[in-house]
Amino acid sequence: MTETVTLPYYLTLDDIDGLVRRGLLEDVGAGDVTTRATIAEGTRAEAIFLAKAPGVIAGLQVAHRVFAALPGPVSLAWDVEDGDAVQPGQLLGRLTGNARSIMEGERLALNFIQRMSGIATATRAMVDAADGGARILDTRKTVPGLRTLDKWAVLLGGGTNHRVGLHDMILIKDNHIAASGGVTQSLQAAHGYRANAGRPDLLIEIEIRNDDELDELLRVGGADRVLLDNMVSVTPEGIDTSRLGEAVRRIDGRFETEASGNVTIETVGAIARTGVDFISSGALTHSVTALDISLKVTLSA
Repeated sequence: MTETVTLPYYLTLDDIDGLVRRGLLEDVGAGDVTTRATIAEGTRAEAIFLAKAPGVIAGLQVAHRVFAALPGPVSLAWDVEDGDAVQPGQLLGRLTGNARSIMEGERLALNFIQRMSGIATATRAMVDAADGGARILDTRKTVPGLRTLDKWAVLLGGGTNHRVGLHDMILIKDNHIAASGGVTQSLQAAHGYRANAGRPDLLIEIEIRNDDELDELLRVGGADRVLLDNMVSVTPEGIDTSRLGEAVRRIDGRFETEASGNVTIETVGAIARTGVDFISSGALTHSVTALDISLKVTLSA
Protein backbone atom coordinates (compact mmCIF):
# COMPACT_ATOMS: atom_id res chain seq x y z
CA MET A 1 0.00 0.00 0.00
CA THR A 2 1.55 3.27 -1.11
CA GLU A 3 0.64 6.78 0.01
CA THR A 4 1.80 10.36 -0.19
CA VAL A 5 1.87 11.89 3.28
CA THR A 6 1.83 15.62 3.95
CA LEU A 7 1.06 16.31 7.59
CA PRO A 8 0.79 19.49 9.68
CA TYR A 9 3.61 20.10 12.14
CA TYR A 10 1.62 18.88 15.14
CA LEU A 11 0.80 15.45 13.70
CA THR A 12 2.96 12.42 12.85
CA LEU A 13 2.28 9.03 11.32
CA ASP A 14 2.96 7.51 14.73
CA ASP A 15 0.20 9.71 16.17
CA ILE A 16 -2.23 8.53 13.49
CA ASP A 17 -1.23 4.91 13.97
CA GLY A 18 -1.88 5.24 17.70
CA LEU A 19 -5.40 6.55 17.03
CA VAL A 20 -5.96 3.72 14.55
CA ARG A 21 -4.82 1.08 17.04
CA ARG A 22 -7.17 2.41 19.70
CA GLY A 23 -9.99 2.61 17.18
CA LEU A 24 -9.51 -0.96 16.01
CA LEU A 25 -9.31 -2.20 19.61
CA GLU A 26 -12.58 -0.43 20.37
CA ASP A 27 -14.38 -1.65 17.23
CA VAL A 28 -12.88 -5.04 16.33
CA GLY A 29 -11.74 -6.08 19.80
CA ALA A 30 -10.87 -9.78 19.85
CA GLY A 31 -12.26 -10.23 16.34
CA ASP A 32 -15.13 -9.44 13.97
CA VAL A 33 -17.33 -12.45 14.65
CA THR A 34 -19.78 -11.68 11.83
CA THR A 35 -17.04 -11.48 9.21
CA ARG A 36 -15.34 -14.61 10.53
CA ALA A 37 -18.64 -16.47 10.44
CA THR A 38 -19.64 -15.46 6.91
CA ILE A 39 -16.43 -14.87 4.90
CA ALA A 40 -13.89 -17.62 4.39
CA GLU A 41 -10.30 -16.91 5.31
CA GLY A 42 -8.32 -15.84 2.25
CA THR A 43 -11.35 -14.53 0.32
CA ARG A 44 -10.50 -11.52 -1.82
CA ALA A 45 -12.84 -8.66 -2.67
CA GLU A 46 -13.02 -5.25 -4.27
CA ALA A 47 -14.85 -2.28 -2.77
CA ILE A 48 -15.41 1.37 -3.66
CA PHE A 49 -15.77 4.56 -1.61
CA LEU A 50 -18.61 6.78 -2.90
CA ALA A 51 -19.62 10.31 -1.92
CA LYS A 52 -23.33 10.53 -1.15
CA ALA A 53 -23.40 14.28 -0.45
CA PRO A 54 -21.53 17.35 -1.72
CA GLY A 55 -18.60 18.51 0.36
CA VAL A 56 -14.86 18.68 0.89
CA ILE A 57 -13.05 15.39 1.37
CA ALA A 58 -10.58 14.89 4.22
CA GLY A 59 -9.08 11.96 6.09
CA LEU A 60 -8.02 9.79 3.17
CA GLN A 61 -4.51 9.36 4.54
CA VAL A 62 -5.96 8.30 7.90
CA ALA A 63 -8.04 5.64 6.15
CA HIS A 64 -4.84 4.42 4.50
CA ARG A 65 -3.36 3.78 7.95
CA VAL A 66 -6.48 1.85 9.04
CA PHE A 67 -6.16 -0.72 6.28
CA ALA A 68 -2.37 -0.85 6.62
CA ALA A 69 -2.84 -1.87 10.27
CA LEU A 70 -4.98 -4.92 9.45
CA PRO A 71 -3.39 -8.34 8.91
CA GLY A 72 -4.77 -9.22 5.47
CA PRO A 73 -3.15 -7.28 2.59
CA VAL A 74 -5.30 -4.55 1.04
CA SER A 75 -4.48 -2.19 -1.85
CA LEU A 76 -6.08 1.25 -1.65
CA ALA A 77 -6.09 3.75 -4.53
CA TRP A 78 -7.75 7.15 -4.33
CA ASP A 79 -9.36 9.02 -7.22
CA VAL A 80 -9.39 12.28 -5.22
CA GLU A 81 -7.08 14.05 -2.78
CA ASP A 82 -7.61 15.49 0.68
CA GLY A 83 -9.08 18.98 0.29
CA ASP A 84 -10.89 18.24 -3.00
CA ALA A 85 -14.52 19.21 -3.47
CA VAL A 86 -16.71 16.18 -4.24
CA GLN A 87 -20.25 15.65 -5.49
CA PRO A 88 -22.91 12.98 -4.77
CA GLY A 89 -22.22 9.75 -6.61
CA GLN A 90 -18.56 10.58 -7.16
CA LEU A 91 -16.08 7.71 -6.91
CA LEU A 92 -13.52 8.48 -4.23
CA GLY A 93 -11.33 5.39 -4.25
CA ARG A 94 -11.01 1.62 -4.57
CA LEU A 95 -10.00 -1.15 -2.21
CA THR A 96 -8.74 -4.51 -3.44
CA GLY A 97 -7.53 -7.42 -1.35
CA ASN A 98 -8.37 -9.46 1.71
CA ALA A 99 -12.14 -9.38 2.21
CA ARG A 100 -11.95 -9.84 5.97
CA SER A 101 -9.62 -6.85 6.35
CA ILE A 102 -11.88 -4.71 4.18
CA MET A 103 -14.89 -5.54 6.36
CA GLU A 104 -13.01 -5.07 9.65
CA GLY A 105 -11.59 -1.68 8.65
CA GLU A 106 -14.71 -0.35 6.93
CA ARG A 107 -16.42 1.43 9.82
CA LEU A 108 -13.29 2.91 11.41
CA ALA A 109 -12.06 4.25 8.07
CA LEU A 110 -15.46 5.75 7.30
CA ASN A 111 -15.74 7.27 10.79
CA PHE A 112 -12.44 9.10 10.31
CA ILE A 113 -13.21 10.23 6.75
CA GLN A 114 -16.80 11.27 7.46
CA ARG A 115 -15.94 13.33 10.54
CA MET A 116 -12.90 15.01 9.00
CA SER A 117 -14.80 15.68 5.76
CA GLY A 118 -17.67 17.20 7.72
CA ILE A 119 -15.24 19.60 9.42
CA ALA A 120 -13.50 20.43 6.14
CA THR A 121 -16.86 21.03 4.44
CA ALA A 122 -18.08 23.39 7.17
CA THR A 123 -14.76 25.21 7.14
CA ARG A 124 -14.81 25.70 3.36
CA ALA A 125 -18.35 27.12 3.59
CA MET A 126 -17.25 29.55 6.32
CA VAL A 127 -14.16 30.60 4.36
CA ASP A 128 -16.24 31.19 1.24
CA ALA A 129 -18.82 33.21 3.18
CA ALA A 130 -16.06 35.42 4.63
CA ASP A 131 -15.08 36.13 1.02
CA GLY A 132 -11.43 36.85 1.77
CA GLY A 133 -12.24 39.46 4.41
CA ALA A 134 -10.76 37.54 7.34
CA ARG A 135 -9.03 34.26 8.07
CA ILE A 136 -11.20 31.57 9.68
CA LEU A 137 -9.79 30.01 12.86
CA ASP A 138 -10.72 26.88 14.77
CA THR A 139 -10.76 26.59 18.57
CA ARG A 140 -9.97 23.99 21.28
CA LYS A 141 -13.60 22.79 21.23
CA THR A 142 -12.67 19.40 19.83
CA VAL A 143 -13.32 15.76 20.71
CA PRO A 144 -10.73 14.71 23.32
CA GLY A 145 -8.12 12.56 21.63
CA LEU A 146 -9.07 13.71 18.12
CA ARG A 147 -7.92 17.32 18.27
CA THR A 148 -5.05 16.96 15.82
CA LEU A 149 -7.29 15.30 13.23
CA ASP A 150 -10.01 17.91 13.78
CA LYS A 151 -7.54 20.72 13.30
CA TRP A 152 -5.98 19.06 10.25
CA ALA A 153 -9.47 18.87 8.73
CA VAL A 154 -9.86 22.62 9.27
CA LEU A 155 -6.63 23.18 7.34
CA LEU A 156 -7.83 20.93 4.51
CA GLY A 157 -11.03 22.98 4.34
CA GLY A 158 -9.06 26.20 3.85
CA GLY A 159 -9.13 27.45 7.43
CA THR A 160 -6.29 28.40 9.78
CA ASN A 161 -5.38 26.69 13.03
CA HIS A 162 -5.53 28.66 16.25
CA ARG A 163 -3.39 27.35 19.10
CA VAL A 164 -3.16 23.57 19.21
CA GLY A 165 -3.31 23.52 23.01
CA LEU A 166 -2.58 25.48 26.16
CA HIS A 167 1.15 25.09 25.57
CA ASP A 168 1.76 27.04 22.36
CA MET A 169 0.17 30.48 22.89
CA ILE A 170 -0.61 32.82 25.78
CA LEU A 171 -4.33 33.55 25.49
CA ILE A 172 -5.51 35.70 28.39
CA LYS A 173 -9.25 35.24 28.79
CA ASP A 174 -11.81 36.77 31.14
CA ASN A 175 -11.08 34.38 34.02
CA HIS A 176 -7.33 35.01 33.75
CA ILE A 177 -7.97 38.77 33.85
CA ALA A 178 -10.22 38.41 36.90
CA ALA A 179 -7.77 36.14 38.75
CA SER A 180 -4.71 38.27 38.00
CA GLY A 181 -6.29 41.60 38.92
CA GLY A 182 -6.98 43.23 35.56
CA VAL A 183 -5.92 43.77 31.97
CA THR A 184 -2.68 45.58 32.85
CA GLN A 185 -1.61 43.07 35.48
CA SER A 186 -2.30 40.05 33.28
CA LEU A 187 -0.35 41.49 30.35
CA GLN A 188 2.60 42.40 32.58
CA ALA A 189 2.60 38.88 34.03
CA ALA A 190 2.45 37.34 30.54
CA HIS A 191 5.44 39.35 29.34
CA GLY A 192 7.36 38.38 32.46
CA TYR A 193 6.60 34.71 31.94
CA ARG A 194 7.58 34.85 28.26
CA ALA A 195 10.92 36.46 29.13
CA ASN A 196 11.72 34.19 32.06
CA ALA A 197 10.79 31.06 30.10
CA GLY A 198 12.93 32.10 27.15
CA ARG A 199 9.93 31.74 24.87
CA PRO A 200 9.88 34.81 22.59
CA ASP A 201 7.87 32.68 20.13
CA LEU A 202 4.81 32.72 22.39
CA LEU A 203 2.12 34.98 20.92
CA ILE A 204 0.26 37.01 23.55
CA GLU A 205 -3.46 37.42 22.90
CA ILE A 206 -5.96 38.99 25.29
CA GLU A 207 -9.74 38.82 25.35
CA ILE A 208 -11.50 42.18 25.48
CA ARG A 209 -15.23 42.32 26.22
CA ASN A 210 -16.12 45.98 26.70
CA ASP A 211 -15.04 49.59 26.12
CA ASP A 212 -13.35 49.93 29.51
CA GLU A 213 -11.07 46.95 28.87
CA LEU A 214 -10.30 48.23 25.38
CA ASP A 215 -9.47 51.68 26.77
CA GLU A 216 -7.05 50.09 29.22
CA LEU A 217 -5.43 47.94 26.55
CA LEU A 218 -4.95 50.91 24.24
CA ARG A 219 -3.24 52.78 27.10
CA VAL A 220 -0.85 50.02 28.17
CA GLY A 221 -0.35 48.04 24.93
CA GLY A 222 1.60 44.81 25.12
CA ALA A 223 -0.62 42.42 23.15
CA ASP A 224 0.10 40.77 19.82
CA ARG A 225 -3.56 40.03 19.13
CA VAL A 226 -6.86 41.10 20.63
CA LEU A 227 -9.82 38.74 20.94
CA LEU A 228 -12.97 40.83 20.60
CA ASP A 229 -15.54 38.57 22.19
CA ASN A 230 -19.32 38.71 21.86
CA MET A 231 -19.37 42.11 20.16
CA VAL A 232 -21.83 40.93 17.51
CA SER A 233 -25.56 40.68 18.22
CA VAL A 234 -28.23 38.93 16.21
CA THR A 235 -31.86 40.05 16.50
CA PRO A 236 -34.98 39.50 14.40
CA GLU A 237 -34.10 42.82 12.75
CA GLY A 238 -30.70 41.61 11.59
CA ILE A 239 -27.00 41.38 12.43
CA ASP A 240 -25.45 44.23 14.40
CA THR A 241 -21.67 44.44 14.08
CA SER A 242 -21.36 48.10 15.11
CA ARG A 243 -19.57 47.42 18.42
CA LEU A 244 -17.07 45.15 16.72
CA GLY A 245 -16.53 47.59 13.87
CA GLU A 246 -15.91 50.46 16.28
CA ALA A 247 -13.40 48.38 18.28
CA VAL A 248 -11.51 47.46 15.10
CA ARG A 249 -11.52 51.13 14.07
CA ARG A 250 -10.11 52.23 17.43
CA ILE A 251 -7.40 49.56 17.42
CA ASP A 252 -6.40 50.84 13.98
CA GLY A 253 -3.86 48.14 13.24
CA ARG A 254 -1.95 48.37 16.53
CA PHE A 255 -2.71 44.71 17.21
CA GLU A 256 -4.08 41.83 15.18
CA THR A 257 -7.80 41.47 15.79
CA GLU A 258 -9.92 38.35 16.22
CA ALA A 259 -13.69 38.16 16.55
CA SER A 260 -15.58 35.39 18.34
CA GLY A 261 -19.15 34.85 19.45
CA ASN A 262 -22.28 34.57 17.30
CA VAL A 263 -20.18 33.33 14.38
CA THR A 264 -22.35 31.38 11.93
CA ILE A 265 -22.49 30.90 8.19
CA GLU A 266 -25.15 33.63 8.17
CA THR A 267 -23.13 36.18 10.17
CA VAL A 268 -19.53 35.56 9.13
CA GLY A 269 -19.70 37.76 6.02
CA ALA A 270 -20.88 40.79 7.99
CA ILE A 271 -18.27 40.14 10.67
CA ALA A 272 -15.53 39.94 8.06
CA ARG A 273 -16.61 43.26 6.55
CA THR A 274 -15.74 45.05 9.82
CA GLY A 275 -12.07 44.64 8.88
CA VAL A 276 -11.23 42.15 11.63
CA ASP A 277 -8.17 40.00 10.82
CA PHE A 278 -9.41 36.65 12.17
CA ILE A 279 -12.75 35.05 12.98
CA SER A 280 -12.81 32.03 15.29
CA SER A 281 -15.60 29.47 15.28
CA GLY A 282 -16.00 26.62 17.74
CA ALA A 283 -18.84 25.20 15.67
CA LEU A 284 -16.38 23.97 13.04
CA THR A 285 -15.35 21.16 15.38
CA HIS A 286 -17.93 20.96 18.19
CA SER A 287 -21.04 20.72 15.99
CA VAL A 288 -19.85 18.45 13.20
CA THR A 289 -22.23 17.07 10.60
CA ALA A 290 -20.47 14.06 9.13
CA LEU A 291 -20.24 13.97 5.35
CA ASP A 292 -22.24 11.05 3.96
CA ILE A 293 -19.82 8.55 2.38
CA SER A 294 -20.33 4.85 1.72
CA LEU A 295 -18.10 1.85 1.16
CA LYS A 296 -19.61 -0.84 -1.07
CA VAL A 297 -18.18 -4.25 -1.87
CA THR A 298 -18.61 -4.69 -5.63
CA LEU A 299 -17.05 -8.06 -6.49
CA SER A 300 -14.53 -10.69 -5.55
CA ALA A 301 -11.09 -9.85 -6.95
